Amino acid sequence: MAASMRVVRALGDPALAAILSPTRLLLPISVIPARTKKRMFNAPYLQKKLTVEEMTKKAKAAGIVVPQENLERPINISCTAGILDAYVPPEGDARLSTLSKDGLKQRTEQLKQTAASQLAIRKIKNYDEDFSTKTFPGEAQEIFIEAHNCLTQFDRHKLHSLVTERCYPEMVRGNRYRTIRWSFVESLEPPRIVQVRCPEMVTKGNLYGQVTVRMHSKQTLIIYDRFGRVECGSEEPRDVLEYLVFERHMVNPYGLWRLHGKIVPSWAPPKDPIVKTVMLPGHELKPWQELEDVSMEKQELAPKQWYK
Repeated sequence: MAASMRVVRALGDPALAAILSPTRLLLPISVIPARTKKRMFNAPYLQKKLTVEEMTKKAKAAGIVVPQENLERPINISCTAGILDAYVPPEGDARLSTLSKDGLKQRTEQLKQTAASQLAIRKIKNYDEDFSTKTFPGEAQEIFIEAHNCLTQFDRHKLHSLVTERCYPEMVRGNRYRTIRWSFVESLEPPRIVQVRCPEMVTKGNLYGQVTVRMHSKQTLIIYDRFGRVECGSEEPRDVLEYLVFERHMVNPYGLWRLHGKIVPSWAPPKDPIVKTVMLPGHELKPWQELEDVSMEKQELAPKQWYK
């Protein structure tokens, strides 16, 4: 202490003595940061967007391997994507007699198409020895009836084994909130094969058999909406003429004949319109009220001033 007082007397400054005081030196020193300059900040939406090439260059410089993305579309090889060389139904089928002039023309056109069908039948029999043009129409009719019964019960697991992957979404689309009642009454004419095709797809030797079967039968169909009201159809049986296409992947030894699609001729009559259930605006009913108890008086709208 005496030495420090001697330094103070020599310097003659009381402030310096306070700084050099040993009690002052023992106190902790606090550092307060002070912001002197505002740094520039780029918002994310104002930053320059890098192109794909610049991003790949940066990734390569950082040692990151970017996998190559190829736009690939998955395909299903168990069935084709459509009906190849679709059969063109003659106009007035099931209404013309074979003894009339137009009926004879239809018969001659059918005989011309038998040449291509016979070649396709030979290819099919190389892979399916049990295939016969006499017994197949009856089997196709059983597949058709069983598939529609599974549709009414919505047995989707069994339905997949009866219809192809192309036909399945067309059958079940829009039936989530509907109730379907369908029945097969009788067959007006025995089903028969009108066309057979066996094309190759993707690679050589990858064969698909497509058989078009003509069915003339009586059926009943009623479709109810989610409120239980009839949208279309009736309980009375109607005559239905259909051209159904059945397909099988011939190369697959475990393949099955399945329903693939339906050919709708251009001269077919239009379908009946669907009656939809809508809610009409009206009075809000309380749980203990009925619609008949509430007077349906016309509400007059209050005049309102419109401004442009």
